[in-house]
This record gives sequence, C-alpha cells and structure tokens, in this order.
Amino acid sequence: MDQTLALGIVGIGRMGWVHALHLLELGRETGACSLAAVVDRDPRTLERFRGETGYSGPVFESVEAYAAAGVCGASLVISPTEFHQAHAMHLVRAGHRVLMEKPLTGTLAGDLACCAELDRDYPNALMLAFQRRFDVALAYARDLANQGAVGRVFKIYSALEDSGPPPDGYQSGGILPDMSVHNVDEILWVTGRMPDRAMAIGSVLHNKHVASCQEDFDDAMLYMWFGEEILGQVQVTRNHVSGYRVESAIYGTGGQIQIGHFVQNPGEILVEAFGRRGGTEPIARKVFPGGGQGGPGAPEFVERFGPAYKAEAAAFIDCVRRGAAFPTSHSDGLRAQRVIEAGMRAVVTREQGAPVE
Repeated sequence: MDQTLALGIVGIGRMGWVHALHLLELGRETGACSLAAVVDRDPRTLERFRGETGYSGPVFESVEAYAAAGVCGASLVISPTEFHQAHAMHLVRAGHRVLMEKPLTGTLAGDLACCAELDRDYPNALMLAFQRRFDVALAYARDLANQGAVGRVFKIYSALEDSGPPPDGYQSGGILPDMSVHNVDEILWVTGRMPDRAMAIGSVLHNKHVASCQEDFDDAMLYMWFGEEILGQVQVTRNHVSGYRVESAIYGTGGQIQIGHFVQNPGEILVEAFGRRGGTEPIARKVFPGGGQGGPGAPEFVERFGPAYKAEAAAFIDCVRRGAAFPTSHSDGLRAQRVIEAGMRAVVTREQGAPVE
C-alpha cells in the first residue's frame, strides 16, 4: 500500500486534460499515484500539456506501444468515444485495470458483447466513469431519501442541459446514449432497482440546425416506470443557451428534495428538502462546493462536477492499490444502456404525435 501507483492516461482531449490534472493533484497531495505515461497523437496538444502542467514523462502515439512498454499496470481511457472500447479492452487484455469514460460502447449489442468477455475473463478489470455517484450533493440527497426524509419516493427527475452543441468532429451515437446515460445511472443508483418499462420523446429544435455534429435529436426526454411505485424522468438538451444546467429532484409523499438549480453559478450546489405545503423553512439544507479546472476548452460541466471527478479518480486509485473491486463497473453501463435502448424502441417524435383537433 505504500508504493506509488504508476498510472497512464489515454487521450489528452477536453476530458483527458481534466483527468490528468486530477491525477497530478492527487499525486502531489497524497503520494499514492503518479502520472507515468500519456498516450496521444497530437504534438501541439502534448506540447501545451507539458508546458502547462510540467509533465515530463514518456509519451506514446498508440495504445499498443504503451501497453507493450509495460510502464504502468493501471490506466484511464479518455480517448474519443468511438475508440473507448478498443482502447480499454486492449489494455484489459494486457493486464491493466482501467477507468474508462462513458459510454461502454454506445449500443446495447456492443455492450452485451463487451460485458460477456469482461464477465468471463476480466470481471474486476474495468471501472466505468459514472462521476455522479461520487458527487457529495447527490449522495447527501440519496441518503436523505433513503432515511425517509420526504416519505415514500414516487418520482425522480434528472435534467442535463448543455448550452451548446458538442465540438466540431465529435462523434455521437444519439443524444440519449451520449448524454442521458449519466442521468439514467443516477436514477438507478438512487432507486437501487431497474425499471420495467421505458419510453423516449425526441425533438429537433435549434442546435441540430447549426452544429456540425450529426445527432438524431438536440432535445429529448426519457421516461422509465418502476412498476406502479416510482417514475423516473430524464430531460437532456443541447439548447440551454443561458448556460449549463444540471438539476435533480426526488419527490416523496412527504415533500421534495431538490439538488442544484440554474443560477449561472456552478460553484455552489444547493440541496434542499421541503416538507408538505404550508411549511416555511426547509427540513434540510446544505450547500456543497462545485468548481474545477481543466485545460484549454475544458467542458462546462467540469465546474459542476470537478470535485466528483477527482473523488472518482481517488476511488479508482485506492481500489487498484488494494486489489479491491471497483464501486462501478461495466455492468452498471450495461444496465443504463438497457434502459436507453428500451426507451428508443418506443421513441415518439413530432411526426408521430397525434394531431390536435
């Protein structure tokens, strides 16, 4: 446990830079890890990364060369979405334990095939990056709900709204697989169960007309039913032009828990629980810090989830050092993808809506 864990990172794009900074911070703060290798093909990005972070370790142009060098036994895969699975699985087969950014593959068929190999040959090799599970505000709200603070929970709402489209060259498998996987996992995590039905609604409103990224919709909702007891509602959009909005609400028979709200200040995440109508003060209230940092062009959501990303990396490092199972795995990604796939099988668009007479 005293030995420093040598880590490699695959991809120094928008999110890769964020993860790399967290690894460097954790290494300085705890001595538990070191950033020992970087994999990226872009010389300008690498030069800027070296200059701004002081990284002086080896750089590899391919995952194959990195794995063959044997400089690390654990890696973070933050490469473009279309390469996630290939890069992660190459490293897993080479004996690495891997933290991989979502999605697993982006399709149900791909997830099933990938999970079958992992379950059979490498059951504890991959941690899927669901950073919301490491967000202290969401964890506090989940605990409140489990303690019965608002009575029996009957609805959970989770919204994720970007202020603009993905960057040029971004490859998306659809707005729901790309964006809502975090929201779906959040609701599955809070409820501790799988829904039995799902339905999606998709629209083209604004950004799809002006963005270079080819995507099915720029605004969508996903409904999921947990029997007759609980409803899950997910709302995702690329069109919240006033700024990044991420909010969740847990509705119960005795009140509501609100996590976050859009005030153009992601540096503070407010969690409030209210009782039934008539009460003048919240029954619980806490403010949690947001904030975060990243390299050039860092995604806007880093301000909201920066601490959660860092806590996620710390959990990964701790599990690797102890040889322990990860708190999230490929199975969690598969569960979320099953829900999204079911919703897309029942997708409704404007053209399919019934005329109003």
